Amino acid sequence: MIKILHTADIHLDSPLRSLALRNETLRDHIQSATRQAFARIIDTALAEGVAALLIAGDLFDGAQRGAKTAAFLSGQIERLRAAGIAVFYIKGNHDAENPITGEVALPDNVHVFDGRGGKVRLGDTEIWIHGVSFTGRHAPDSLLPKFAAPVPGAVNIAMLHSSLAGAVGHDTYAPCSVEDLAALGFDYWALGHIHKRQVYRDAPWIVMPGIPQGRDIGEAGAKSATLLTIEAGQITVQEVPTSVVTFLLHDIDVTGAESDDEIRQRVRSALHALSASLAPGETVILRLTLAGRSARHWQVRRDADIWAETAVQIAEETGRLWVEKLCLALEAPSATAADTTATDEIARLMAQISTEAGFAAQALAEVEEVLAQLPPARRAALLPDEAAMSALVRDLAASGGTHVVALMKGASE
Repeated sequence: MIKILHTADIHLDSPLRSLALRNETLRDHIQSATRQAFARIIDTALAEGVAALLIAGDLFDGAQRGAKTAAFLSGQIERLRAAGIAVFYIKGNHDAENPITGEVALPDNVHVFDGRGGKVRLGDTEIWIHGVSFTGRHAPDSLLPKFAAPVPGAVNIAMLHSSLAGAVGHDTYAPCSVEDLAALGFDYWALGHIHKRQVYRDAPWIVMPGIPQGRDIGEAGAKSATLLTIEAGQITVQEVPTSVVTFLLHDIDVTGAESDDEIRQRVRSALHALSASLAPGETVILRLTLAGRSARHWQVRRDADIWAETAVQIAEETGRLWVEKLCLALEAPSATAADTTATDEIARLMAQISTEAGFAAQALAEVEEVLAQLPPARRAALLPDEAAMSALVRDLAASGGTHVVALMKGASE
């Protein structure tokens, strides 16, 4: 029986966003999360006694990395070398632009595949590892023609960094289809690039392990690597946990809550229960949503900043939960025609005004004035096209109108 560990998209030293810049208590822990996740991968490799670690691209995050990163990486791989564990590595689009990948002399247990492709036998086993690296930041064409045929009578594992036929949130790199991969005759495709774990097929195995450490709420959920067990020529796989910080979307239902004290108690009970369910040492960063129908609907919306800080403090009581953002998905109590007030009429008028061309043009101009203060690259990342800008203006108008109504309806207290 032989075990192999497959990971990808480590993005070593990639900055975790959100709380990393706002919360001093978490800053150091968050900024070192990708390193801690990689160290956990090494720990798992040693504990499982694997024969090899496969890194299917994007070990690094970008061009601006220094000597500390190189020293950390070499130190971790030396731990594998001391245990006789081989490392096979293909460069992805982020690695190809990183000077470290071409300058650091990694320990001699690491085989880095080049852009021409190749294959390497794993020790004295009948297992062959095949791989092709990126040679630049972009790979608009398929890399499959660079793979040699599988070795007859052996277990053949192929490493590829690819967006496959395309994925939301990912640029197209080394495009190919799952059917293309299956047709080539390899037993296991060790993929990388798409940050969400996916097992596309099990005959042959085609596996995207996902990012081992999420970096923001868009990469929510626990992350993992993939452990292969090869016995009598047959492969089985299982997930192994890797992330040290987990981003999580979490809703709390406050339906029927009649007082602020009751809402606070529901938040406290929910967060303490969530904390108790976590694995030892696990830290969770929440995007928390208060949902449901409550008589305190307008007062909570009016005091949204206070409730956000309240949620932060309750979460910090647990020592394991941190609130990145509080969202409100509350509904007002059901109203009858007799309940209609002047504020309801104002709300209706504001909703009409927000759709008028003159208002929309003025709102757009004001948003553009604010965004002009941002660096061009950051502006382009936030709003890549005209449709995104229009959607932002609409969202701001709607949320602004709701806030004004909340201030008026909550003013009676």
